[in-house]
Amino acid sequence: MTKQSILEKLRRGLIVSCQALPGEPLHGRNMMAAMALSAKEGGASGIRANGVEDIRAIRKEVDLPMIGIVKADYPDSPVFITPTQREVDALLAEGVEIIALDATARPRPGGLSLEEFFLPLREKHRNQLFMADCATFEECFAAQRLGFDLVGTTLCGYTENTLDTPTPSYPLLERLTRELSVPIIAEGGIWEREQLEKVFSYAVHAAVIGTAITRPREITRRFVNAIASQE
Repeated sequence: MTKQSILEKLRRGLIVSCQALPGEPLHGRNMMAAMALSAKEGGASGIRANGVEDIRAIRKEVDLPMIGIVKADYPDSPVFITPTQREVDALLAEGVEIIALDATARPRPGGLSLEEFFLPLREKHRNQLFMADCATFEECFAAQRLGFDLVGTTLCGYTENTLDTPTPSYPLLERLTRELSVPIIAEGGIWEREQLEKVFSYAVHAAVIGTAITRPREITRRFVNAIASQE
């Protein structure tokens, strides 16, 4: 598929993030493959997945466009979503349609800036779609300038300078869809149908929902907390 045809498949659709970390009951590639298949049968237009094993397992069950990431911790950087060339190479080898990576202003492992890290990738892999996981408008704008194909609000509310930002951040989405020309992916904090409807009142390309669909432990905990708040 061409880059444009992949983007068309995602247009105005729901991307379901199928991820479970070690220590969570659903952790494991077979669980994530079943989750992705359920998402497809429910009408999802794409899948976001973490790690080569999960991606391979999901590929066997689901033919939807994939946003692939590899989460990895490095001692010299807070960046953990596809932080180095090693993780990018692993995703390239799997042939995922879209590679997402942290595109915040924070220094990457080895002290590299985003520009130093990404520009060689962009030059070498012109036919690969790259998504920028950002936290602020300034980071999204910079990502567009660097040549990212899509920009997402994935990290809004998670970086030090955005921790107090309510998510989904409607003001951020409004400004991004008004001032940027690349496709905008709304991601983060979408729990309710009404929130998703509000997100799509802006000219977003697609939306990603993860926890509210694919993490039953957190969903259950949210309902239990609602009961506790009434006591």
